[in-house]
Amino acid sequence: MNGPKIQISFAPGLGVFVAAERRTGPTAVTTDGASSLGHVVESLGVPRTETGRLLVDGRPVDASHVPAAGETVSVEGVVRPQPVPGAPLRFLLDVHLGTLARRLRLLGVDTAYESEDIGDPALAALSARERRVMLSRDRGLLRRRELWAGAYVYSDRPEEQLRDVLERFAPPLAPWTRCTACNGRLSDTDKEAVRERLEHGTEKTYDVFAECVECGRVYWRGAHHSRLEEIVADAVREFGTATTS
Repeated sequence: MNGPKIQISFAPGLGVFVAAERRTGPTAVTTDGASSLGHVVESLGVPRTETGRLLVDGRPVDASHVPAAGETVSVEGVVRPQPVPGAPLRFLLDVHLGTLARRLRLLGVDTAYESEDIGDPALAALSARERRVMLSRDRGLLRRRELWAGAYVYSDRPEEQLRDVLERFAPPLAPWTRCTACNGRLSDTDKEAVRERLEHGTEKTYDVFAECVECGRVYWRGAHHSRLEEIVADAVREFGTATTS
């Protein structure tokens, strides 16, 4: 390209997306003179879902701004908590985020999850159709224009992933109200109603049960319940009081 040359810098949190030489301060970029600033930023590696305010010579501009020669551009990260207007806050996770999906459901957060790889076009279309925030570590997926909304999951550790999503979007928490297997709502049920689906040891040991109204899965406070309680308690303590919905 032989168009206007600008200086551009990125917020520290965006360093993971850009080349190493662009992580420490302003660097020169030669643009084509026609592309929008949003396109320029994305061409340098930052998905549009991760771009916050764009400042040109210190003043905010829209992503459609066409850079002119000599401008100094600062790219900020998204504000946290990030508002998601236009629909109830709910999520869609790709095939690689199964543990995160189960933990969000444990907290009562509406979370769709694809356990098989259905492909980026289908995921983007599902995000748009159901108006769900697409969560992924796939930068290519997050660049798809069909997405209704999306966010990059920065860590590969489930506990850090959960904290990142809760901090970024501040969803209302309603622990123990969703099925971790299918995302359906849970309803209290009595032992007699589910007795035929229980193993003998479970039937003898436990008296309190819940059932998914969608898939029929039965829940009780089994051997792993203390670990789940710890996850719930940590999340509620750090990110707000649980709702009763």
